[in-house]
Amino acid sequence: MHPVSAVAASISSSLKSVADVNPTFMSTDEKASALLTLLEVESRAAELRLRVMAAAGDVAQGEGFRSIETWLAHHGHVRRGDAAADLRLAEALDRDLPALAGALREGRTNLPQARVIAHAMAELPDGIEQAVVAQAEAELVRLSQEHDPRDLVALGRRILELVDPDRFEQAERRRLEQAERYAVERQRLRLRAVGDGTTRLSALLPDAVAARLATYLHAFTNPRLTDSEDRTSGRRAVSHPRRLAEAFGQLLETLDPRRLPIHGGDATNLTVTISFEALRTGLGVATLGSGVPGDGYDTITAAQARRLACNARIIPAVLGTDSEVLDLGRASRLFSKAQRRALLLRDTTCRAEGCDIPGTWAEAHHLVPWGEGGASDLDNAALLCSHHHHLAHDPGYDMSRMANGDLRFHRRR
Repeated sequence: MHPVSAVAASISSSLKSVADVNPTFMSTDEKASALLTLLEVESRAAELRLRVMAAAGDVAQGEGFRSIETWLAHHGHVRRGDAAADLRLAEALDRDLPALAGALREGRTNLPQARVIAHAMAELPDGIEQAVVAQAEAELVRLSQEHDPRDLVALGRRILELVDPDRFEQAERRRLEQAERYAVERQRLRLRAVGDGTTRLSALLPDAVAARLATYLHAFTNPRLTDSEDRTSGRRAVSHPRRLAEAFGQLLETLDPRRLPIHGGDATNLTVTISFEALRTGLGVATLGSGVPGDGYDTITAAQARRLACNARIIPAVLGTDSEVLDLGRASRLFSKAQRRALLLRDTTCRAEGCDIPGTWAEAHHLVPWGEGGASDLDNAALLCSHHHHLAHDPGYDMSRMANGDLRFHRRR
């Protein structure tokens, strides 16, 4: 019998001998030692299996299979993709990665680590001297003694920086240029109205764009502030994805259309068509006009329209009882930067009773709604965090002003 076959049979027999043994009664030290030893055995056995696989092309040919991967997938009942990955690793270890093969054979590197290292070596740029390649392989094998596969992925991307810094800088520049071109060609963004009041947004963005968006959204999702808001309002903490969605809405409300491209001969604006009575009371619905036919986003509540009038640039088209246009105004008058600074000095935090969200994270609210003739001046203004600003325009809540200037909210019965 060939030594490899003998070892395989011996391992199988040894494992069978302890198949019914309960490890519960092992001492703590014995369990710890056994776990590490078995990990080493797995690595050694995996290397031996891959070594045999690299030399088993004749097995596949003998039974008419195209390759050993298809033979193994059929007889071993494993996924074809897994068998193909094993074959690629086996061939790389046999042909190009002697140091990694030795580490796996000796149990110093495990199989998941070996896969990461092999991938990193395959990603090295062409034209590198063999000495540098060998040095990179040896360094990654050494790093595997201290790092798990996840860490090795990051280290593998920058292995040239460790072994050949000059070449790394050139290769990294070319890689980034290629990645940027790829990202520009592949970027996509889609909006699809679901029909239940929500819209599904899906996007594939260049990393630089995604990083900027994440940074901006983080400004609205500071964990310390949102946790404080949850405690103040008594509402149950919401998930981070929902926080990001809320932050996205807040980000859009802060955009100044005057800085957007000219659209149809005028600055990009959103027109809200609403009846005078709905604007005055905050009850009813309003129609959005984005200027994009069939965009599917056309109806909001009157209360939402009144809230937008506080801190979003909209053009109101106010209709009378016979749908005649009573007023087609300019974009709603927002509080100026100087007024914002004055409000911050005066209010410091959100003015809702008991809320300590800093004023820098709050929004300027018209105490007398803009739709009822409320002016954008300090006497008619208060800082409110996003949560309380929504409540201020929620018809289900009453808001009253306390003697100290704070605002108290009550749910209507």
